[in-house]
Amino acid sequence: MNLEFDFAGSQINGARDYQEDAFLITHLTDANGYPSAFVIVADGMGGHNAGNLASNMATQAFNRHVLANYPAANPAAVLEEAVIKANESIKETIAETAALRGMGCTLVAAILEQDRITWASVGDSHLYLIRDNELQKINADHSYGGFLDRMEAAGSPIDPEPTLSRNMLMSAITGDEINEIDVPEAPLDLAEGDRVLICSDGLDTLSFDEIVQFSDWSKLPKDFVNALMQAVEKADVPRQDNTTIIAVNVRAAADQTVRLADVTATAAVAAAVAPDSRTGGRRGWFIGMAAALIVLIGAAIFFMRPEALFDLARVAELDPDTLTILSDEDEDEDETGAADPAPAETVSAEPAPPEIVSPEPAPSVAPPAKIATRPSGEIIEDNLKSGGVGPSMVVIPAGAFRMGSSRSTSPDERPRREVSVAQFAVSQYEITMAEYAQFAAASGRGQPAARGLTQNSPVRSVSWDDARAYAAWLSDQTGQRYRLASEAEWEYMASTGKRTSFWWGREPGVGRAHCFDCESGLDTGRPARIGNFEANAFGVYDTAGNVAEWVQDCWHKNYTGAPADASVREGGDCSLRVVRGGAYRSPAQSIRSAKRDKFKADQAYEYIGIRVVREIR
Repeated sequence: MNLEFDFAGSQINGARDYQEDAFLITHLTDANGYPSAFVIVADGMGGHNAGNLASNMATQAFNRHVLANYPAANPAAVLEEAVIKANESIKETIAETAALRGMGCTLVAAILEQDRITWASVGDSHLYLIRDNELQKINADHSYGGFLDRMEAAGSPIDPEPTLSRNMLMSAITGDEINEIDVPEAPLDLAEGDRVLICSDGLDTLSFDEIVQFSDWSKLPKDFVNALMQAVEKADVPRQDNTTIIAVNVRAAADQTVRLADVTATAAVAAAVAPDSRTGGRRGWFIGMAAALIVLIGAAIFFMRPEALFDLARVAELDPDTLTILSDEDEDEDETGAADPAPAETVSAEPAPPEIVSPEPAPSVAPPAKIATRPSGEIIEDNLKSGGVGPSMVVIPAGAFRMGSSRSTSPDERPRREVSVAQFAVSQYEITMAEYAQFAAASGRGQPAARGLTQNSPVRSVSWDDARAYAAWLSDQTGQRYRLASEAEWEYMASTGKRTSFWWGREPGVGRAHCFDCESGLDTGRPARIGNFEANAFGVYDTAGNVAEWVQDCWHKNYTGAPADASVREGGDCSLRVVRGGAYRSPAQSIRSAKRDKFKADQAYEYIGIRVVREIR
C-alpha cells in the first residue's frame, strides 16, 4: 500500500539561553517515483557553541550522505553509513581544534517510504509510533538506565552501579568509536492513521499519556507539535532541556495525476539547524551552506507533489453540497432552524488535497420516540443499599436530532443522519472522586490517584471496563437500570439537540468550558471540580471539556449503517470504545458535541472519566 506523509517540526530552548539541538526534514523520491522523506533530530552535547556545532555538523553530514546514496535497495545500510560519516565529521573537526574535544551529540534519523520506516539512532533521543492512541518507543535507549532495562527484559538483570546515573549515555557521536548503533535491518510497517514522533529527550517532561492525549486531539502535525511545545513550557520544569520535535502523519496516498518519477531532482524542503545568534555559534551554518541551496530548489519541487494538486475535472462533476468545505449550510442552525452566517473556512498551510466526499444518504425514517413517563428536567437520586444516594440524575426529554457533522474534516463524524431518542436520565455532573470511592471500596478495584484533586473533582484514570463496572454496581445498589450512554444519547444530551458546534453556539468563546485554550483561568494541567460552568439547556454540566467520558459503543470509523433509534452500536472494533466530550487539555475544537475519539477499553487514561445513564421505566 502506498502511503504519504505530512510533516511539522519545531524546537524551544527550554530553561537554557542557547539551543544545542538541530533537526532536518528532507523530501525525497523513492526508486518507484513515489514520495519519501528523510528526517533527523540531533541533540548536541558539550555546552553552548560546542553542542550546537556538533549537532549541526552531524545533521548536515548525515543529510549529504543520504542525498548522495538514495534511492537505495537497503536504506538501513545507507543510514548506518551516514552515522559513521557524521561521527567522522566531528572527529576531523576535533583534530583541527583541540578545544572542541568533548563535543558530540545523540541523534535519531529515519527514512519513510511507501508503507514503512527505517531508522538509525545513537543515544537517548526518541522515535515513537502512535497507533490507536497507544505510544510505543521503537528505537533503542542507549542510556545506562535503558541498558539496565534491556538486560532485565532479556532475563539477565544486573544490579545497578550506585555511582552511575540512569541518564548516563553509553553511546553517542563524539568522534571516538561508537559503542552501539540501533539500525534494524527490517523496516517497521506503517499503516494509514499512524503518527510518528521524532524528538530529543527534552520531551521527557511529558508523560506518555499526555503525549497520546495531545496527539489524539491534534489533527494536523503542526497542531500536535505546537500543543506539545506549549505543554512543555507550561510545565515550567527547572533546568528544562532544549526540546526538538518532528511529527509525521501517515495517510493514504492521494490520487496521482503526476508521477514523481518525472521529477529528476531530490530536495530538502525543510531545515531547522538554528544556532543561537547570541552565542556567535554560526559555524554550523557555514558547514550547511550547500544544504541550504538544496532547500531553495526543493521548495519548488515540494509544491509539485501530487497530493498538492487539485483535480478540477472531478470537482466539476460533483454537486457543491458534496464538498466538505462548502456543505455547512445546516451545521450552524439553532433549535428554531435559523442558520447563522457561515464563517470563511480556515485552510491549513500544509499541502493537502481537498476532501471530496460522497453525498450523504437521505435520513432514514426514525421510529417515534417513547412517550415521556417523567417530567423533563426532573432530578432523580436513587437510594443505595449500602447507604446514601447515587449520583444526581436529570431527566432528558425524548426527541430527534441530526447526529454528526457535515462541516468537520473528520470522516468519522459522517454521514449526518436523523436519530430518534427516547427519554432517559443522565448524571447531572461527571462522576466524582467521592462517588466512585464507594464503588471502589465495595468492588476492591481501588481508587485512582487523586494527585491534588478534591472529592468534588471528576474521577479519572479509569478504564472503560471500570466505567461499565461502576454502572453495573449502581444497578445492583438501586434496583434500577444504570449503564453507559450510547454515542447518540451522549451527543443529543451534550448538544441539547442543536446543530451548532457547541450547545451555546458556533464558537468556543472565552471561559465557557475547561479546555487547553478555553481561557477559563483554570489550571490546564488537571480537571476542575464539577459544575464550574453554566449547565446546558437540559440541566447537564461539563459536557464540553473537564474530563472526557466513556460511552458504551464499540468503535466504528463512520456512521454508515448506524441505528436510527439511539441504541448502542456494537460490532466494529470492540477492543476500542468511544470517548466523548474532550478534556481539560483538549483544544477547543476537540470539545465539540460531535467530536469522536477512540481508546482501548482495558486501559485507563488520566483525562478520561465517567458519566452514566439511568433508563426510565
